[in-house]
Amino acid sequence: MTMKDLDEREFEIAPTKGMVDIGGNLTNRVEEKEEPSKVIKSVEPEKNETAEDSFSVTESGGNQEPDSGVDNSKQEERMDFQVPSGSEHFNATLPVENNENPPILDKKQAACNFAKGKWVVDDQRPLYSGFSCKRWLSGMWACRMTQRMNFDYETLKWQPKDCQMEEFEGSKFLKRMQDKTLAFVGDSLGRQQFQSLMCMITGGKDRPDVLDVGREYGLVKAKGAVRPNGWVYRFPSTNTTVLYYWSASLCDLEPLNITNPATEYAMHLDRPPAFLHRFIHRFDVLVLNTGHHWNRGKLNANRWIMYVGGARNTNKKIAEIGRAKNFTIHSIVSWVNSQLPKYPRLKAFYRSISPRHFVNGDWNTGGSCNNEMPMSIGKEVLQDESSDVDAESAVRGTKVRLLDITALSQVRDEGHISQFTIKGTPGAQDCLHWCLPGVPDTWNELLFAQI
Repeated sequence: MTMKDLDEREFEIAPTKGMVDIGGNLTNRVEEKEEPSKVIKSVEPEKNETAEDSFSVTESGGNQEPDSGVDNSKQEERMDFQVPSGSEHFNATLPVENNENPPILDKKQAACNFAKGKWVVDDQRPLYSGFSCKRWLSGMWACRMTQRMNFDYETLKWQPKDCQMEEFEGSKFLKRMQDKTLAFVGDSLGRQQFQSLMCMITGGKDRPDVLDVGREYGLVKAKGAVRPNGWVYRFPSTNTTVLYYWSASLCDLEPLNITNPATEYAMHLDRPPAFLHRFIHRFDVLVLNTGHHWNRGKLNANRWIMYVGGARNTNKKIAEIGRAKNFTIHSIVSWVNSQLPKYPRLKAFYRSISPRHFVNGDWNTGGSCNNEMPMSIGKEVLQDESSDVDAESAVRGTKVRLLDITALSQVRDEGHISQFTIKGTPGAQDCLHWCLPGVPDTWNELLFAQI
């Protein structure tokens, strides 16, 4: 089994009671009932958390096969990066209905905070069919192909509070991206966003005219591999290229012994993936993400050894998983920012972390996400700050933009794969990945609005 074959195995230890399970330095749980706000305070992680779940928490108001071997060691304080202080990181509440359309911003107005808004029902949804998008969409994520019967989650549309998003149309996207390349580089949630976009552009149709040009980027399925390291498709009518490359950690991974199939890998926390370093000059839009692979179980299973400055890491502070993740996010954003003067046409985004919704346990302890009713835990996001404080801190002061999807996704617990599979056999629930069509479509609408 190769490293990329572990990509969908993204389940971690569940957070302690009362915490939102977002898998990063995030914040408060959305209450089912509105109550007067309490004083916001930080809560230290309990001893049985993984470093990935060692995050700041605030309180407001009264099948895919998983990894094993998650580290349960006690974690230390967070990395000393500048992060927002004294802010209410997450504030999603059940709003009073207001069906008035917000204004469309012109260039003279302030930029829209697309992450601030609410979910509304739209009878024009979904944007494509989960039955027909077979060429682009993995069967395990096509919930229409499973035994699930409730598809209300497909009918929701995100409506920003202070401005109106342009409606996504495949033809508009292709025209805007004529003679351009859009690249997703990240983990399996990045792969979901990539597949979502391909379905959105094509309307879920096969489109025989679309070319597979993976060979141009060395992305071909190796002998014995389950899948290639990525996919690249080109729309000849506009010469538009859409690419996904698997890099779960956003680190440069270097085999320590190329002759040994079971070799360990140097995980260079301060180096971009070699693929990105090699091809960034060809990209016009870049979307990066990482997060759910940052736990001791994943690192051990992949045989990743932390390196900094070209040598094995000896800094105990960086060795803590949560700190290593934060260090890497800052490193990759800083490196991409340093490349922007060379490639002024490039628009670079770091996508904030996608939330998990395991309750009453984790994947291996009976954890589930059985709710199928949309907006049952809230539908509006009122905060100005991102719920992913590490990502927000990393992009601050750079020209890399934050594609902030965390809080708006947090109130969509009904949209996960959950217990449903193609074969219909019982097993561990997937409360990390999303049904498609679904929530990642909105991530792409936010992206489209900003390119």
